[in-house]
Amino acid sequence: MNMKRLAISILLLAVFLTNTSLARQAKKLKVYISVDMEGVVGVVTDDQLGPGGFEYQKFREYMTREALSAVHAAREAGATEILVSDSHGNGENLLIDMFPRDVRIIRSWPRHLSMMAGIDESFDAAIFVGYHSSTNNQTGVRAHTFSSARLTRVALNGMEITEGAWNASVAGHFGVPVIMISGDDAAIAEVRSIIGNIEGAEVKKSLGFHSANTLTPEASYDLIGQKVKAGFKRLKEFKPYALKTPITLDVSFKHYRVAEVLAYLRSVQRTDAHSIRFVGKDMVEISDFMNFITSYAITLEP
Repeated sequence: MNMKRLAISILLLAVFLTNTSLARQAKKLKVYISVDMEGVVGVVTDDQLGPGGFEYQKFREYMTREALSAVHAAREAGATEILVSDSHGNGENLLIDMFPRDVRIIRSWPRHLSMMAGIDESFDAAIFVGYHSSTNNQTGVRAHTFSSARLTRVALNGMEITEGAWNASVAGHFGVPVIMISGDDAAIAEVRSIIGNIEGAEVKKSLGFHSANTLTPEASYDLIGQKVKAGFKRLKEFKPYALKTPITLDVSFKHYRVAEVLAYLRSVQRTDAHSIRFVGKDMVEISDFMNFITSYAITLEP
């Protein structure tokens, strides 16, 4: 009889441990956070955006704290693993010593998938912090797509695209939905018009390419946290933004010579003096091609 009871006890313990393990697995929530800088609170000019700007060091901290607001809100919503991508400028802007020790951070360039480096099918949600509008947006602060110095148009499957929608397409390739974006009013409206009604933290209103009506930093941190939490409450509503394949990429350059030389490649079509077209099998291939044309320079060679 005692042996029978012992066997039952062992069986019940095994069932309990199995259910506990399954419950822990079921609660796993993996989150990707991509952080740019032009859409950070108060940013309006080059003075905030790079090491040569007199306000850069202060605004790196604002950028970091906006990202931290998203991290803390995601944790409160149940996130068990968080990967943060430093996606601005030299990729070395975030003050990494301010992040919790269990958060991992991607830095510097070049890197596969660029602003979305490290994302894969294991993630449950993506968040964009500090994003801006596209190069053809007439109202956004610091509006550009990938390079304000080199590019005048970027389109996917015939639709002019913002960096937010592009990165949502990369996430969508892996089945990951975007749930929240922060930035100015123009950036949020533009992304929503393409990928759907995600949560938006409007930290400033654009008054022009180099001017804005902005919140204070503390107010932006609170707003971003609120919108991230709201996004997780709606998580089941959001669908990955996946483009129909194959994908056609159109890029226009400010100077004709780039288009001329790229057209020497058999996979590239020159569509006008300043523009080229490339067709890729999926968003990963498209991203790799864009990475190449925006990253390669003869100065990379020793």
